[in-house]
Amino acid sequence: MMMTKANFLSLLLLMCCTVFMAQTKVGGVVKDQNGEALPFVNVVFNNSSEGTTSGENGKFYLQSENNHTELKVSFIGYKTEIIPLQQKTNLSLEIELQEEASSLGEVKIVRGKTSKKNNPAIDILKKIWENKRDNGVSAFKQYQYKKYEKLEFDLDGIDSSVVKNPIFNGMEFIFDYSDTNRISGKTILPVFINESVSKVYGDNVENEKREDLLGNKNSGFEQNQNLIAAVKDVYDEYNVYNNYIKVFDKSFVSPLSTTGINNYNYVLSDSTYIEDKWCYNIIYYPRRENELTFKGDFWVNDTTWAVKKINLEASRDANINWVKELYIEQEFEVLNDSVFLISKDYFQANFSLTKKENSKGVYAKRTRVFDEYQFNIKKAEDFYDKRAYKFNEEVYKRDKQFWKENRLEELNREEEDIYVMLDSLTRVPAFNRIYDIATIAESGYVEFDGWDFGPVYSLFDYNQVEGFRTRVGGRTYFGQHDPWRLEGYLAYGFKDDKFKYGISGKWLLDSRSRLIISGGKRRDIEQLGASLTTNTTDVLGRSLASSGLVSVGDNDKLSNIDLSTVNLEIEPWYNFNVRFGASYRELSSASPAFSLDYYTNEAQTETASTIKQTEISTILTYTPGRQTSGFGVERNVVNEEEFPTFFFNYTLGLKNVFNSDFNYKKVQFFYDQPLRIGGFGRANASLEAGKTFGEVPLGLLNVVPGNQTYFAMYNSFPVLNFYEFVTDTYVSAHFDHNFNGRLFARIPLLRELNLRELVGARAVWGEISEENKALNASGIPLRAPSNTPYYEYSVGVGNILKFLSIEAHFRGNYFDVPESRSFAITASFGFHF
Repeated sequence: MMMTKANFLSLLLLMCCTVFMAQTKVGGVVKDQNGEALPFVNVVFNNSSEGTTSGENGKFYLQSENNHTELKVSFIGYKTEIIPLQQKTNLSLEIELQEEASSLGEVKIVRGKTSKKNNPAIDILKKIWENKRDNGVSAFKQYQYKKYEKLEFDLDGIDSSVVKNPIFNGMEFIFDYSDTNRISGKTILPVFINESVSKVYGDNVENEKREDLLGNKNSGFEQNQNLIAAVKDVYDEYNVYNNYIKVFDKSFVSPLSTTGINNYNYVLSDSTYIEDKWCYNIIYYPRRENELTFKGDFWVNDTTWAVKKINLEASRDANINWVKELYIEQEFEVLNDSVFLISKDYFQANFSLTKKENSKGVYAKRTRVFDEYQFNIKKAEDFYDKRAYKFNEEVYKRDKQFWKENRLEELNREEEDIYVMLDSLTRVPAFNRIYDIATIAESGYVEFDGWDFGPVYSLFDYNQVEGFRTRVGGRTYFGQHDPWRLEGYLAYGFKDDKFKYGISGKWLLDSRSRLIISGGKRRDIEQLGASLTTNTTDVLGRSLASSGLVSVGDNDKLSNIDLSTVNLEIEPWYNFNVRFGASYRELSSASPAFSLDYYTNEAQTETASTIKQTEISTILTYTPGRQTSGFGVERNVVNEEEFPTFFFNYTLGLKNVFNSDFNYKKVQFFYDQPLRIGGFGRANASLEAGKTFGEVPLGLLNVVPGNQTYFAMYNSFPVLNFYEFVTDTYVSAHFDHNFNGRLFARIPLLRELNLRELVGARAVWGEISEENKALNASGIPLRAPSNTPYYEYSVGVGNILKFLSIEAHFRGNYFDVPESRSFAITASFGFHF
């Protein structure tokens, strides 16, 4: 049959009508007979398991690809209502629920406690706890499956004011691609999409996991893997069966948690068959305000007690910044009538500056589909040690046939149009200008062809020795997979009238073992003793302690440093780095008010002002769980503050090599551990220890790091002055804890401010030998906290105005030290969830 234009047009119209009729959208508000909004009401399409619960303001939105004619609205203590749907799109429904006769005169359960006794919903919850280990991939020794992932960013609140905004001049065509969010019903504009297909392997016996990327496709940013990694890092991995669900660095109480009955109300709402399995529907909602909890419902099978479907929506008043809406949805499939495996996971967050109803923001959405499960196929012993070590460009340029065969969920028409729109957008100059500004703000570098200028945040500084200081720098940059890189800077102090500089280079010799050779030269002014253990051979970095822009007391104990280094490093095992280094440095005082002098004879009649020292060192660093992006000489860490660090350094000082002054041996150890303490927030603990064998002057000893600025500095002692304690043997410990607002959430006047409680404690013990004291001619008394450990403690308030933290620090002992302080205030700035 020949396809005429008329037939084609008729077919096209029929297809359009079919698509239109196959989609049902409903939205509105649920109220009681007094006109009060009802939160947590169960709203489902009748005779289906597709549903949602109303928000805290009684509003709801529900969308389905299927054709539905009735809406079922129910809540404990109220009569169930069946609402006929007159149209396929009903977005202004006002539904009134009437109290049941038996409930008249009783208190309605909206927020508060449901009974923990004789509650069938809690009886079902207990069955879930008993059987959760027998469900999912954890029920098998080994597993493997294919994973399809789709990430999207959408602008929220598209209206005439947005369309007319001058920022979109030259980009007006993008508004033709606006769409509707299926969860909230809001008008959105897609601005980014990324698809990937991976093969995942795991071994529950050996606790190993490996993920191989088979293909990746995105809109206009094919080669920007840093951007892709940053976007993926927005989304967390979570398991609804765990007691706590980590989202945006916050631990939300899971509704399936064994402690959930203390945080949620549970109501048995419905039961029906889902794919030939009889399932119960349970609605849950928070018992209290301002806690990290969800509201929603889940369906659970009546024989395996495995969850078939669950949705979780964060409370609007949850203590989390920049996130106005948060929604999670998961679906599970049955395997062999016993085990339920996750088949689909959907995550959505609405980022906004405020949580006001009409505030505009950005939706971040992730859809993951899982299929092709296989179990108990044991891999070779070295299988999980083999990881990608070279950039495979083909993975990011798969053809249409690949995506046709490997997409586990087809794109709809709107999603396919995103590629067309965004690929066009990247060729618009106005968009590229916005992108460049955002890149500068994030990286601190201004990009040029083959090199970058920056970091721009280091252009200006001040201290008492240099006065006002200006610094310019740059680096080579052809792409994130560059096998080599050169960096350098030039600085000038207007008070001391001196130029300073630093230059470094590094080259990746072998990608598989990450064999890197590096070297550099630096002549600058630095505050020595800003840290106890970290390596001091960085030729480009500069401690915040060197700045006197905002400081307590005099900032004049600065030193001249002339440093040359060469290093060879290798990664024999994943996240285990071995580094061999050699360095030569010359140290001297940069201020007439400060001295590094030492005696050069036993009679203490002769002194030297400059320390010349050659060192060789071996450094071992292990960072289990660290995730990186890129395959070049420099890689970006995408999960900072989420993995422990083990650091060991053995240094040998060599006398008479390049006129070096001292022989000595130095051993140092450092351990840092982020801690997540369930609903009690997050903490960080660290331990440092070290010893120097041999006689060395002040400039080579271990100074307990004081902090004479008003800014927080990692692992320093804010109440100590510079050089207040000096050691050659030391042990130091730090502990900081953020309760994430758990206590303030229970105080009515404070809970609305979303403040967070900060506490901390730190201590150091150390000693210094009489031989090292005898070398000292600096005039600075060398004392160590050897009798009892010196300690400090702190309390503070975080999340002030969503970006400021202020801590008060108190000295615990050693009050008799001359010019010592007993109290200090520090502030830190940052944008945290």
